[in-house]
Amino acid sequence: MKKSTNTSIHQSTVTRDRRNKANKHKSFVLWFTGLSGSGKSSLAHALEEELHKKNCNTIVLDGDNVRHGLNSDLEFSNEDRIENIRRIGEVSKLFVQAGVIVLTAFISPFKKDRRRVRDQHEKKDFIEVFCDCSIEVCEERDVKGLYKMARAGKISNFTGISSDYEKPEKPEITIFSSKEEISESVKKIIIYLKKNNYLTN
Repeated sequence: MKKSTNTSIHQSTVTRDRRNKANKHKSFVLWFTGLSGSGKSSLAHALEEELHKKNCNTIVLDGDNVRHGLNSDLEFSNEDRIENIRRIGEVSKLFVQAGVIVLTAFISPFKKDRRRVRDQHEKKDFIEVFCDCSIEVCEERDVKGLYKMARAGKISNFTGISSDYEKPEKPEITIFSSKEEISESVKKIIIYLKKNNYLTN
């Protein structure tokens, strides 16, 4: 990737640690990954509701929403998918520095790209949440009819049909979204966050 020249990073006197102390919680990224229809967005928003009740500062970065704005210039080629995730990694890093808990809901199909985002963050700031759901169930849930169009050849480079999804090998959390109720999955994540000292209340 081409780097900007004649620029330098300005260090703020208001640090991440000071923001975290003001917020009374740590900042980090919960990176939800899985096939289209695996429940990433629904779970991310349900978890945000629970975190909001705990007075946490949060934001959900959702794949569809981001592609309407920041990444509206990108298509779905492998190259554009890589750039899509790179940008989200950078944005999530900024939010973490701002003291915010970031919940991202992106298919992010390639291991290399997810690893690159993990490497962008400090150790333990990146929590990978794999929404493990069979493609058969995802297709049954497909209210937009995207899988049907992909199988008919009307959508190219569709993950799970004409483009690969590389499952995470060692995610911090695995959600079996075809077997668990959303409330159960939210509870599982909250337990993980408390056990690993991301949340204290």
